Amino acid sequence: MVPVDWRILGLSDYPEIIKKPMDLGTVKSRMESEQYSSVQKALDDIRLIWSNCKTYNQDGSDFFTLAIKLEKKFEALCGKHFKKPVEKNSVPSNQPKATLEDKRAFARNLYKITKDELGKVIMDLDEKSPESLTKNAAEDEVEINVDNITNDVFWDVVAYVKSCVGETGRKKKSSSTGKGQSKKSKAS
Repeated sequence: MVPVDWRILGLSDYPEIIKKPMDLGTVKSRMESEQYSSVQKALDDIRLIWSNCKTYNQDGSDFFTLAIKLEKKFEALCGKHFKKPVEKNSVPSNQPKATLEDKRAFARNLYKITKDELGKVIMDLDEKSPESLTKNAAEDEVEINVDNITNDVFWDVVAYVKSCVGETGRKKKSSSTGKGQSKKSKAS
């Protein structure tokens, strides 16, 4: 639960290989002093410990093997409650990488949905891609940075927003009157 003391251990290459050292003692200290802005950031630091250990130690070594075991146990315990974040640059094979035009269309469509629908989008982003939101509590505002939304989450929220907007690209009429309802868009 202490940082790797690479000087005492004679690991002179450690700072060259491990650019962002992390240990459980530091995580505990940060938690106790409430330095984490979200649970995800604390989990990221814990995952960094396993990653650093596997990066520095040779595959098959005792430390490497122990890091894998601890990582699996950690993910088994936390995976039930917190999903591991998707790498920012990874693109699921079934989804194309979002283009600038895709992002612009999404941003335009956000102005066409109801406040409740926008609230759902923000809740989804807060849960699945929190780095895409900037919250201003003083003004009760949330800013969405489309460029920071992970690709898979982007396409999930795009699908939801499109279902809200409808096939015509105009805001759907309220279903309470029964008049002027737009047809549901066909799956393409």
